Amino acid sequence: MITVLKSTATAEQKAKLIKWFEAQGVKVHVSDGEYQTILGLVGDTTLIDDELVDALEIVEAVKRVSEPYKRVNRKFHPEDTVVDVNGVKIGGGHFGIIAGPCSVESEAQILEVANSVKAAGATMLRGGAFKPRTSPYDFQGMKSEGIELLEKAKAATGMPLVSEVMNADHLPLFENVDVIQIGARNMQNFELLKAVGRTNKTVLLKRGLANTLKEMLMSAEYIMSEGNENVILCERGIRTFETFTRNTLDLSAIPALKEKSHLPVVVDPSHATGIASMVEPMAMAAAAAGADGLMIEVHNDPANALCDGKQSLTPAQFASVVEKVNKIREAIK
Repeated sequence: MITVLKSTATAEQKAKLIKWFEAQGVKVHVSDGEYQTILGLVGDTTLIDDELVDALEIVEAVKRVSEPYKRVNRKFHPEDTVVDVNGVKIGGGHFGIIAGPCSVESEAQILEVANSVKAAGATMLRGGAFKPRTSPYDFQGMKSEGIELLEKAKAATGMPLVSEVMNADHLPLFENVDVIQIGARNMQNFELLKAVGRTNKTVLLKRGLANTLKEMLMSAEYIMSEGNENVILCERGIRTFETFTRNTLDLSAIPALKEKSHLPVVVDPSHATGIASMVEPMAMAAAAAGADGLMIEVHNDPANALCDGKQSLTPAQFASVVEKVNKIREAIK
């Protein structure tokens, strides 16, 4: 249920109404827009009389929200959310480019990649310290040592860090990581979602391999229901019957998610396609479709990468992608 207040409502009147709603046993999410304030009621609102609320002097309109996701819902928050990560903004017209290797392999590797992607236009540095792998015999990441190397790259470049957490017990290690990534395999790990929801970190939530957009939004709701509103949604492809690409990139997810939710939407063409040569056209297509950012894997030596070398770009290839994506964005303004 949402209550739209008139622009003439005073701070005292708003506070009084919020206190009354909370006395009815519901939580109140306040969204202050440029022209109006929206109170989103979360919980059992069946006992709240719509007509009574609608008759109040400060109320413009009362609407029931049928979707199970509330805080994520654009009806609760009509304006685009702008996520600010140490001065780097994503959403609401701000475009972010997250780039870096699938996994941290050495100090020399992460520093070289970090410097090259920053020079090409990346705004945040990604790198895996803990890696979920299909085979238990594949490289699992450098773990805490990988986090330390990422921190060195951050110190050298000033770029905010993005890295994936796999277990809530590892969260203390991510103190200096700016954006916590929830990978596709953990999109419905609800205890982990609640744990990152209790942090003050920005969370990048990747869509699961076989999950619907509604399920993705419900996962974001888990995070936001714990009080963390700094969430970025990431479309990274879903599993279909097609085998040519690693996954099938669902570009329609971009406008669909932006219609249903106020949260920023970024696209990962690297994991979606699994083929380096396809990253550039898919990145351009994502920008044209209205994405708020991109997440791209870049390695200084893809042929010898310990993880996902087939889909990783060289620094030179990444620079070409950034240049073309910027031209696309300029053309659709």
